[in-house]
Amino acid sequence: MKILKFLLIFPLLSAFLHGHPIPDIPVIGKFYSDGNSSIYIEIDTRSFAEDPEQVPFLIKSAFKQLSDSNKTDLILQAKSMIKNALQVRFGNNDWYLPEFIFDFVEQDGGDLSEENILVLQGQYDIALDNNSSFYQIRSLEEAPYDLVFTNQINGKPQRRVNVLFPNEESFKFDLSFIDGKPIAQNEIEQKSGSIVEKSSEERKEDARSTFYSFTRQGFVHVLPLGLDHILFVLGLFFLSRKWKPILYQVSVFTIAHTITLGLATLELISAPSHVVEPIIAASIAVVALENIFFPNYRHSRLFIVFFFGLIHGLGFAGALSAFDLDPTSLVIGLLGFNVGVEFGQLAVIAIVFALTFWLKDETKYRKLAVVPCSTLIALMGIYWTIERIFF
Repeated sequence: MKILKFLLIFPLLSAFLHGHPIPDIPVIGKFYSDGNSSIYIEIDTRSFAEDPEQVPFLIKSAFKQLSDSNKTDLILQAKSMIKNALQVRFGNNDWYLPEFIFDFVEQDGGDLSEENILVLQGQYDIALDNNSSFYQIRSLEEAPYDLVFTNQINGKPQRRVNVLFPNEESFKFDLSFIDGKPIAQNEIEQKSGSIVEKSSEERKEDARSTFYSFTRQGFVHVLPLGLDHILFVLGLFFLSRKWKPILYQVSVFTIAHTITLGLATLELISAPSHVVEPIIAASIAVVALENIFFPNYRHSRLFIVFFFGLIHGLGFAGALSAFDLDPTSLVIGLLGFNVGVEFGQLAVIAIVFALTFWLKDETKYRKLAVVPCSTLIALMGIYWTIERIFF
């Protein structure tokens, strides 16, 4: 019983502190064969909040209302954030923090809309010579978020991508293409194809590395960071321990959130977080309450699960849509992230099944596990729904 109580209390307490993971930070290296190079980082200003999903994006109309001191304070927060998170090196030289110059820019280029999202972009320019053998970054131990390591050669995104957790180093990005000769802007596209040509085995290694990196990220976005997702999966599990209802529900949920995650990542659909997040919270309450008042599995429940799965997919979309990836890398990353999410879901189910396995009698199981757990999950969902709508 102590284990079961801990299982119930831990997510509840944690949820008040960390409703969602902090957004990932892209670190984009742009390199040209003449040695001119830049490193860019982009920071969503919501990252400065305790729970990023609970605060709005910084849009252009709101930005115009900020005082100079407010803008300066946001830049100082960005500098502090990166100081505690990132270091780079070229070749076997020492690690160091680049001197980024920060400014507010429109996400994805933008247009003239007052509703366009603004992010803080840091830029560091450096001239490299043909003695620079490789470029590498590392995420510091105290970094509270992931770094996404992506690179371009002569304007062409490269396929291999790393998602770095705290205290990890990226792969060594090869800079042997730098020859130090001036390159005209109109030569970039012509030269980029031959410079980045790789063997079949190298391309496969890049694909494997990118797939693994995003699979791991998808898993962590569920367990332990995705507490609202965890509670929803628990709500599905507690309806019945029979394998068919679990299989049906998890399969339908997986198909649904895969659809919207893919469409949102490809920017074919979008939905504001202030709409998505309350619905995700409400979905947790709905499935939990259904466990209490409608204890027997019915196929009609699959329609509810499918609908909420579509919404949960939109909640995951930010994990991939913020990065300008090579098309192949985007597909590989999307597939890997989905696989990681599924492993995360299965891990949640396996853990709870193991912790409740000792309750052999179904009547006792419902009395001691299903009803109490579903009640607490429903309360958490209701609390989050109210919080996300009104606060």
